[in-house]
Amino acid sequence: MTEQNNLFDVPEEEGVTLGLYAEKAYLDYAVSVVKGRALPDVSDGQKPVQRRILYAMNAMGLKNHAKPVKSARVVGDVLGKYHPHGDQAAYDAMVRMAQSFTLRYPLVDGQGNFGSRDGDGAAAMRYTEARLTPMAELLLEELGEGTVDFIPNYDGSEKEPVLLPARLPMMLLNGASGIAVGMATEIPSHNLREIAAACVALLKKPNMAIEELLSFVPGPDFANGAQIITAAEEIAEIYKSGRGSIKVRARWEFEELARGQWQLVVTELPPNTSAQKILEEIEEISNPRVRTGRKALTSEQQQARSAMLSLLDSVRDESGKDAAVRLVFEPKTSKVSREDFVNQLLAKTSMEGNASINLVCIGIDGRPRQRNLLEILTEWLQFRTTTVTRRTQYRLDKVSDRIHVLEGRMVVYLNVDEVIATIRESDEPRPALMNRFNLSERQAEDILEMRLRQLARLEGFKIEQELEEKRKEQAELQHLLANPAAMRKMMIKEIEADAKKYGDERRTIIQEAEKAVLEIKVADEPVTVVISQKGWIRSRQHHGHDPQQFNFKAGDKLYDTFEVRTVDQLIALSNVGRAYTVEVADLPSARGDGQPITAMVDSESNTKINHFIAADKAQQLLLVQEHGVGFITTIEDMASRQKAGKQFVTLEAPLLKPLLVKPDDRYLALLSKKGRFLIIALSEVKKLAGGGLGTILIGLDDDDKLSQVVAFGENGLAVSGTYRRKASTDVLSLNELEVYIAKRARKGRALDVRLKDISLSRAPEGGTNEASE
Repeated sequence: MTEQNNLFDVPEEEGVTLGLYAEKAYLDYAVSVVKGRALPDVSDGQKPVQRRILYAMNAMGLKNHAKPVKSARVVGDVLGKYHPHGDQAAYDAMVRMAQSFTLRYPLVDGQGNFGSRDGDGAAAMRYTEARLTPMAELLLEELGEGTVDFIPNYDGSEKEPVLLPARLPMMLLNGASGIAVGMATEIPSHNLREIAAACVALLKKPNMAIEELLSFVPGPDFANGAQIITAAEEIAEIYKSGRGSIKVRARWEFEELARGQWQLVVTELPPNTSAQKILEEIEEISNPRVRTGRKALTSEQQQARSAMLSLLDSVRDESGKDAAVRLVFEPKTSKVSREDFVNQLLAKTSMEGNASINLVCIGIDGRPRQRNLLEILTEWLQFRTTTVTRRTQYRLDKVSDRIHVLEGRMVVYLNVDEVIATIRESDEPRPALMNRFNLSERQAEDILEMRLRQLARLEGFKIEQELEEKRKEQAELQHLLANPAAMRKMMIKEIEADAKKYGDERRTIIQEAEKAVLEIKVADEPVTVVISQKGWIRSRQHHGHDPQQFNFKAGDKLYDTFEVRTVDQLIALSNVGRAYTVEVADLPSARGDGQPITAMVDSESNTKINHFIAADKAQQLLLVQEHGVGFITTIEDMASRQKAGKQFVTLEAPLLKPLLVKPDDRYLALLSKKGRFLIIALSEVKKLAGGGLGTILIGLDDDDKLSQVVAFGENGLAVSGTYRRKASTDVLSLNELEVYIAKRARKGRALDVRLKDISLSRAPEGGTNEASE
């Protein structure tokens, strides 16, 4: 570390390596971004630019009751004194702080065009004006009371606060979003009253469990309202871990019209969603464009368009001054199912979506990391306790100083003639007063600055009265500093007062509901999936077809057939380990040649589909690579809703044909090209729901490869091959195979059979050795 710190101090002729220089430079950049730009501080909830804007506006006297000034003037003060960065970046930050549809509790009161929820930008800073909102008092009111430290600004000409003395946890109230180096944050906004109640509860019971704390904070409270449909248990888990996502949907109502007609009116939208975005999505579905590289619309686009146009007649945006959001959807006919109508819009547009939560912030220890809700509130209360203690000490110092001055004045009042005589007769009245009346330098200086009118009898009564008040206040402040319980009680009183003054009702309702999914009802019927070696796929009704009946294009032939049902799924595996999913019900009829798999999925041009598997979603299968590594998974685990599929297998060698695992299978037989044979318990094979590489099943030499893998049960293993030029099959029982059974990752031994060109398979029930011409 010392070497890195002194990296730029080495003599020029010696130089440094490029690697060390880049490492140190990037580390400096990363720390600057994390702590100086992207992440909020748990103490006041502000990023540096936001903190400087608020402080600059406060210094300019732009309280909520002051006359607003041009935004350009504010930006100029911020840049010139505290934040030497781009003017547009500072203005954009200020605009965001003024948008009521972005922040749950805006801190800047903007006058003029400060943008819209549809994405329209704010007017130039020379046109708009700004001042602070009453809510900003929660951050700035105690600034001049010794509550926080001040540091020099970038050029040493001014002082700026390290933090703002927030009276409530603003980070949770307004949320935050930012991308740093190696980390990002996504903190949703919350309701002020709920957060204040949680703080009060935590002050009363510091060892409170997070489960109990969550009874005060049921979930986020977004600026635009909307509805959270995620279950309360899932929200609780997110708050416990500090990371996750919740499902949020729009809120709507049905308006009844004349003659039985009706229309759907959306009044609230999820966060980061605008009416304009919804209109654009509906336009894209209703009038889709041909995708790049294709000559016509895909079947998926055609189905979506047909479904939308069969339900929706028109949509219009009636948002305005009277209604912040009012999207009106008119159905094709009043006979349209209202539930289907809503589900279509929710499933196909951003009217329903996920809101990420990632509670990453800079703590009171200065370290950025992910925290849960309890940690955030606990750390903020520690910060608040510190600021209140410093404020109390500051006020005590002021009161003590005032008492000290008043006690000096009381001496004057009681000895007015002697004080006047001492001043008149002394060349140096200050030390004379100090010596004669045992005064401090501070008291003597105050006496010398007093006016004659203050020596009146009435002033004596005022001094006595003020002394009594100040001494009483001094005792109260000393009691607070000496008694933590009294300090907590005062903090509770202040938090409850702020909650009463600034709090409001919850806007976002939390009501659990299922995510909207457009389900096409498919008849559960038996079908046979036919796949050619060149990847052409089709399906034929019923099971039991003779593979010889299927015809293929010239140069193509059968790869495999799967007897499945229409509700099952077909998985295609590429040569890079990516898994693609096609619903069996969507496969073309077997009357023609079918369709190539490349027309059904969005695969990359440099990839090739090598393997197919079709089965029930719960079907287990074994994926093994040629170098002897593999794992067990299921069709459901491999399935993806995206046409682009998902990366599933970490390939280090070519993948063997996927192997279906039956419920009665207990063992796994592995045979290499060089004849090494090993049997392991199927229970030793790792199960990976999320895919990956797997574990070593058989230890192979560098010049050897795995050729066959078979799962079998108590009936034993069938070994087929040729013997004296005749096809023959030996059925080996478990007793005969016992010599080959070993632990996973062993090398195995040579298979001792009389056959050549060996092929392994499950032994049939009650199977016997067979030989044929």
